Amino acid sequence: MTSTPGKAPAADAGSHAEATQAAPVPLLIVDDEAAHTRALCDTLQIEGYATTGVVSASAALAAMREHTFDLLLTDLMMPEMDGIALLRAAQEIDPDVAGIVMTGHATIDTAVRAMQAGACDYIVKPFRMNQLLPVITRALEARRLRRLNQELERRILERTRELEVANRDLEAFAYSVSHDLHAPLRAIQGFCDLFLEDYGAGVPEAGREMLKQVRSGADRMGHLIEDLLSFARSGRVPLDLQPVSMNDLVGEVLVELLREHAARRVELEVRELPDCLADRALLRQVLVNLLSNAFKFTASRDPARIEVRGGLSNDEVVYVVADNGAGFDMKRADKLFGVFQRLHSQQEFGGTGIGLSIVQRIVERHGGTVRGEGRPGAGATFTFSLPVPPAAGA
Repeated sequence: MTSTPGKAPAADAGSHAEATQAAPVPLLIVDDEAAHTRALCDTLQIEGYATTGVVSASAALAAMREHTFDLLLTDLMMPEMDGIALLRAAQEIDPDVAGIVMTGHATIDTAVRAMQAGACDYIVKPFRMNQLLPVITRALEARRLRRLNQELERRILERTRELEVANRDLEAFAYSVSHDLHAPLRAIQGFCDLFLEDYGAGVPEAGREMLKQVRSGADRMGHLIEDLLSFARSGRVPLDLQPVSMNDLVGEVLVELLREHAARRVELEVRELPDCLADRALLRQVLVNLLSNAFKFTASRDPARIEVRGGLSNDEVVYVVADNGAGFDMKRADKLFGVFQRLHSQQEFGGTGIGLSIVQRIVERHGGTVRGEGRPGAGATFTFSLPVPPAAGA
């Protein structure tokens, strides 16, 4: 028994919203009572659906192999196969089909079994059409949302794979190019040194200055290559997570920086820092970059003031590095963590523009976040979060 509308009638105020669609939604109705099946088909056709009615489970499965239906509306008690078994068999043919079970047995057990079989809903017979229509609407909307979620998940997975491949290729390229650049760069540096050593006395002052500029440019390129290699390695090295004493690690980094800037007056305030769960070597790189920046951008301050503090916040530990240095304009903060992005000129402050990119990559690989705040001439504050080690969390 099949009933299919030639054209959906115009929708009035009481008609179902699906009636306004150009292509009526296809429904498959299964009930061993032919009169009931015919009545449902005719009524739902008036509501704007394309209906196909059959009186047996085998006929329903045969119809599903030949056509696609958005929804299966089936009776529960049928002689050949009950509605729950039919729904399971139907979803093997089309996993996307929504299911509604019609039953005269209004028991919790029936509802639970129907839902376990994948039914979106059930309705107790006898019922009125104004009771059935909302049930159909909910089932179709659930199907639409499920398909939408599946499509979104598929797209996300596809984009993730593309990004992973692109990142691997980019890192491999950066690593390879950086290694290939080392040899000719060392040659430039070496020949400049040899020329100045052997022939410098006979070279005019202007010529010696040019050679020094060449040597300086080669040195800067060397630093750039090293930073590029560090950036590539920061995404390739597997994480070795372990509890880390941040007090000890910050102390190590500051000892080196204070030795490097021994001639400067620097006021340090390092508060008691909570431990974290991290890769110690990579975390050291984060601190070296952030604290080196703090020393660099406070070069014109006397005294320079640098503060390191931290604390627990929910399921993470938060650390802050603040200074009273040159700061930056928050209007350009979107460039802060970009590769080769600089907020100050090379003449003002040297550097390659990769350090904060490395910080962001390492912190995000740990599942944390990093952000920066600042004002021109009023210093900068960088905040990053990391997981809490198990003992601290307990």
